[in-house]
Amino acid sequence: MYDLVFKNAKVLDGTGAPWFISDVAVKDGFIVRVGRVEGEAVKEIDAKGLYLSPGFIDAHSHSDQALVVNPTADSKVMQGVTLEVIGQCGSSAAPRAMGPGPADEGSFDEVESPCWTDMASYMKVLETNGVSLNVAALVGHGTIRRQVMGSDRRAPDSKELELMKKLVHQAMEQGAFGLSTGLIYVPGTYATTDEVVELAKVASSYGGVYFTHIRDEADRLMEALEEAIRIGFEAQLPVQVSHFKAMGQRNWGKIKDAIARVEKAREHGLDITADQYPYVASSTGLASSLPSWVWAGGRREALKRLKDPSERKKVLDAIAGRENWANLVIASLSNEGDLGFIGQSVEQIGEILGVSPEEACLRLLERNDGIVQIVNFAMSEDDVKTVMSCPWVMAGSDSRALNVKTAKGQPHPRSYGTFARILGRYVREQKLLRLEEAVRKMTSLPAMRLGLQDRGILREGMRADLVLFDADRIIDKATFEQPHQYAEGVLWVLVNGVPVVQEGQHTGKRPGMVLRRR
Repeated sequence: MYDLVFKNAKVLDGTGAPWFISDVAVKDGFIVRVGRVEGEAVKEIDAKGLYLSPGFIDAHSHSDQALVVNPTADSKVMQGVTLEVIGQCGSSAAPRAMGPGPADEGSFDEVESPCWTDMASYMKVLETNGVSLNVAALVGHGTIRRQVMGSDRRAPDSKELELMKKLVHQAMEQGAFGLSTGLIYVPGTYATTDEVVELAKVASSYGGVYFTHIRDEADRLMEALEEAIRIGFEAQLPVQVSHFKAMGQRNWGKIKDAIARVEKAREHGLDITADQYPYVASSTGLASSLPSWVWAGGRREALKRLKDPSERKKVLDAIAGRENWANLVIASLSNEGDLGFIGQSVEQIGEILGVSPEEACLRLLERNDGIVQIVNFAMSEDDVKTVMSCPWVMAGSDSRALNVKTAKGQPHPRSYGTFARILGRYVREQKLLRLEEAVRKMTSLPAMRLGLQDRGILREGMRADLVLFDADRIIDKATFEQPHQYAEGVLWVLVNGVPVVQEGQHTGKRPGMVLRRR
């Protein structure tokens, strides 16, 4: 007897091939039959007129700690995501020190008292708690650098470099899929290319992948892309460019040159791909609007600098005219007295406070312990479409999993809408992509990037990570003004053969696996 059978579905197998009508049977967590299915099943679903595809893979997620506090991963699962790739932009949950220390300088933990130290113990926490989707982890260069050097603005000495290499080695041994960098963020921004190459070589020796938030996505986009390509060639490993884009109006259109450079690197033998979210706004910390030297030594040292009148003037001079402050909208902060600023731009807040936007930026950071999340409207819709049309670009939300009942602030809607938005707006409404091609970018392409052999394609013998959706209804509901809304049109989601979404409702089940690189 089968566990579950989908009858008369329009099957999208994830390869980009045309859909076909078929039954699909699931048993013991695997797809066991694609074709006419006869025989009894515990559950039979009439899928006539609906599309059945492999589960969507979020190639760029920041759910590392979110999955500990929100293991049901609601905002992702409700749009069909069955696997998240975490540990991005140089920041991973592990390794970390126990208790206060350099590892705790970077940002607030979502978990008050993390009980893990290395990648293995972090993975064990996820497995013990259970999680509603599958997880593949990267190890973050910034996390490792902070463990060894804090937030020092310098190159490592030979002993420190060896210790960082040892930590990458340990994480890869414990199942990490690769190394990530965030070369725009402290402390990653303090690293030289040579430092990154040395650590990437360790990941390469395990067959890992190099995921990178490149050093600049604006004026020096091409130079930053060249660095990523150099690292790939010198360390001899595949490269994934994170959230591929061009920031700032004066750089709009430059993405075409970046695409040409990636394709040239591919012609010369580098396995380089990218991911993208389908929005014209990014989201990051307001702290990144300040020069990186401000944050040398960590957040506490930076806040001390801002209190020094001469240092404060240097910072204000450095950021004067640097940002289009009207485009930076506050998404979240911690000071209760500032909660009314959520949803307003830094420029508007400056007007309210009667100060310049630069001064408003510093005051917000001071009053919120250096951590303020923003949404930055800095991209071109034409560029978004150009990137989406590239066959080697996959989907990645660049966000963490949220629950509408517990989520706070006004975060970027990509947490809730990335995959449904592509299928609803860019496939159905704008016809930018064929449905089959869009699904390939969400399934077999990211599975290939990770080297997964048992997921990403709907075929007999593969893991039963499946999504049944209505192509005429699927759409993102989350907006920048009202982000806490689940996507519509996803009816069933199976993770390892177990329904986590049933008839459009989350079941609360946690059948996800923590995958380990083999």
